[in-house]
Amino acid sequence: MATQTHAEAKLSRTRSVEALRIRERTDDLETQSLAEYATRSATGHRDRPEEPSPTRAAFAVDRDRIVHSKAFRRLKHKTQVFLAPVGDHYRTRLTHTLEVTQIGRSMARALRLNEDLVEAMALGHDVGHTPFGHVGEELLAEFLPDGFRHNAQSVRIVERIEKNGAGLNLTQEVRDGILKHSAPTEGGVETAAWGLPETPEGWVVRYADKIAYLHHDIDDAMRAGIVREEDIPQDIRASLGRDRAERLDTMIYDVIVTSYGKREVTMSDEVLEATNAFRKFMFDNVYLAGPAKTEDRKAQGVLWELLGHFEGHPELLPPEHQRIAKADGNKRAVADYVAGMTDRYALDTYASIFIPAGWSHL
Repeated sequence: MATQTHAEAKLSRTRSVEALRIRERTDDLETQSLAEYATRSATGHRDRPEEPSPTRAAFAVDRDRIVHSKAFRRLKHKTQVFLAPVGDHYRTRLTHTLEVTQIGRSMARALRLNEDLVEAMALGHDVGHTPFGHVGEELLAEFLPDGFRHNAQSVRIVERIEKNGAGLNLTQEVRDGILKHSAPTEGGVETAAWGLPETPEGWVVRYADKIAYLHHDIDDAMRAGIVREEDIPQDIRASLGRDRAERLDTMIYDVIVTSYGKREVTMSDEVLEATNAFRKFMFDNVYLAGPAKTEDRKAQGVLWELLGHFEGHPELLPPEHQRIAKADGNKRAVADYVAGMTDRYALDTYASIFIPAGWSHL
């Protein structure tokens, strides 16, 4: 190994000092610009201690790790509500994630909260979603004795599955926001079934998620001809707005104005009531009924056959999932593998196992 010259050693020290100054300036900017109750990057806690980045704050590091993860890349071929093959303009799980991130950052900036933390939470909040949207989640919940929820699976992925089992070693603050972003089908958007977010940034992501999916899913439903603007109850339209753009502005503006200068992030009573009514309308008329559900039985049949096949043949699992099987059991490893599939990969895998090769091209 070549010996480092004096000049090279001096240059290395100079760069290290300059990088330290960059991170210190980032910390100083947070102190100067963020609200007193906002979450500081310097307080970020990791389960496995590591050297801090010389140029990036802790939550920015988390954001970058999520963006470069395999689970994040798979979101582009996972269903939001409508199966992706029906049209190029329907949302996928990835475009939903990007819309949540944009809304979350807009609210965080206005409220003087930590944008890096909000962005990391938002980018990672759905990496645990199954193929074929919530119908896949329902099936995995039947398969696993302890049930299955995509928010808990998202945390499992970043802790146990990514990087061949090493995980991403994200901060506890980001993982908390990922786990607690979700609201159950029954109840309102403020219902915290998995506990209250520990940071105001976590609440921002909870609201950003609901605001995003209500608005893009009604847009997709109208494109599909399932509902019309005039089908939305008059009292909801009167409170939130006459079209998608107005409703989006109303909800975001309301969160900002109601929460500004306060530690608690929330909506006003009037807008929250209308938002919950809008959410119920979407479940009754789009999520749990109509053309969005017509292919559900087929999709669930594909996943059920895959789950049964790999449970009976765990030796066919990829090596990283065979390691999970040794630690957590075959059923858990199979669930992790199938849940991580994209729609397309699940269909291709099903065809390769159950459909004769000569027939698959007919």
